[in-house]
Amino acid sequence: MTMAHRSQQRYYSNRGNNFMETLNLVAAVPLVFLLVLFLWSSWIWSRGRSRSSTVNLPPGPQRVPVLGNLHQIGALPHRSLWALARRHGPVMMLRLGSVPTLVVSSPEAARAVMKTHDVHCCTRPALQGPRQLTYNFKDVAFAPYGDHVREMRKLFILELLSMRRVQATWDAREAQCHGWHHRHSSFREIYGTEQFKMPFLNMLREAMDMLGSMCAEDFLPSMAGRLIDRLTGLVKRRERIFRRLDAFFDSVIEDHLNLPSSKKVDKENSQSNLVQALVELWLGNGSAMTFTRDHVKAMLFDTFVGGINTTAVTMVWAMSELIRHPRALKSVQDEIRAVVGKKGRVTPDDVPKLKNLKMVVKETLRLHPPLPLLLPRETSKEVNVIGYNVPANTRVIVNAWAIGRDRDIWEDPEKFDPERFMGSAIDYNGANFEFTPFGSGRRICPGMAMAVTNIEFTLGNLLCCFDWELPEGVRKEDISMQETGSLAFHKKTPLILVPRTS
Repeated sequence: MTMAHRSQQRYYSNRGNNFMETLNLVAAVPLVFLLVLFLWSSWIWSRGRSRSSTVNLPPGPQRVPVLGNLHQIGALPHRSLWALARRHGPVMMLRLGSVPTLVVSSPEAARAVMKTHDVHCCTRPALQGPRQLTYNFKDVAFAPYGDHVREMRKLFILELLSMRRVQATWDAREAQCHGWHHRHSSFREIYGTEQFKMPFLNMLREAMDMLGSMCAEDFLPSMAGRLIDRLTGLVKRRERIFRRLDAFFDSVIEDHLNLPSSKKVDKENSQSNLVQALVELWLGNGSAMTFTRDHVKAMLFDTFVGGINTTAVTMVWAMSELIRHPRALKSVQDEIRAVVGKKGRVTPDDVPKLKNLKMVVKETLRLHPPLPLLLPRETSKEVNVIGYNVPANTRVIVNAWAIGRDRDIWEDPEKFDPERFMGSAIDYNGANFEFTPFGSGRRICPGMAMAVTNIEFTLGNLLCCFDWELPEGVRKEDISMQETGSLAFHKKTPLILVPRTS
């Protein structure tokens, strides 16, 4: 081929590429035009909604068209809202897109929302991510408040997560921890590394991130928001996550249904098996309420995503803080080993005696609450929050992370100091509004007892059975405490520790 031929070929090839690029650009013009039109319409619509007859509204920052204050919310929204609250006050009104949103960042304001006006602030906004992942709100945590939530919550607590049920699962916890003790050689090599993260845990984290993702449809009129979510790929990603979770839950249910009768737990002990209890309700063996297969899967979703993922996140934060504070680590290990004695590992009877361990868990939950921004609420009528009037249909966010670092409440709040809880009556049961990692009122986390029991028992055995060290050449000052996530925030970089048998 001559140089002239090659030059001519390149010319037509480039011309063809340019022509295709032009076609793509022309094809994109209608989408861009529609998007601009939708955003303009959203701004007009939100301006109409913003005209409220309510007087004495809470203060807040200036807004911009369409976005409102969305542009002021960064990748770590609890920190962004904390910074805004320091300028505008602990009761602050924002407009996130077209949605009026109240942010509370003080115990007094949290008390008003979760106790004084709990009955009018206890419903949930109908967000699109939770709607799909919970089978149209057939769960407990994300469903709008009503008869369904009351019945499901009663079931969840009395039948599955009461202290009696927590006690019934001790055998499973002990078996797991006993297995660690006998597998310490291989465990030493993989704990905290990428290989230790099973696909199951990654799937749960992905679902949690989706629940906290910024969904345009939740902040803009449905047509505009839906278009944006499709253009950004969020809808496709959410559907993919839902399909994976749905297939997983189906396999769990089918595995149970296919078990031989001889291998199923007898009726007296069946409630210690979560799946069996739910399946029995579905098959009509324990409840008069309507309970379908989708209800089973929605409840499993709450349990796995809300319980397992947040518990794992809390455990990593606790170990990270302890390894950075050797005195606190030694103190809690000495206590555990003194109580355990020659048994070699923590038993259920030991846990109530481990006062230092309980203080470590509390301090971890103060600095790193499982959900820094508690699940959002929504007002069903106008309420007064410490002197400010808040209209009906206002989204409500409680910044538990900011309250846990309030200098007016906590001395040296950025410091990890478990001893601050020594002799203190402050607990996470929802009665102390300076410390509400599990929320309070009608929407307090129903799995609180199970979660705390799992954390205390598992962490106690990790600290009892092993001495923990950083890899060679790594100092405790090198441990990054940067966080990442969307709903539950975990360590941005993995915690890598080397366990040695004590």
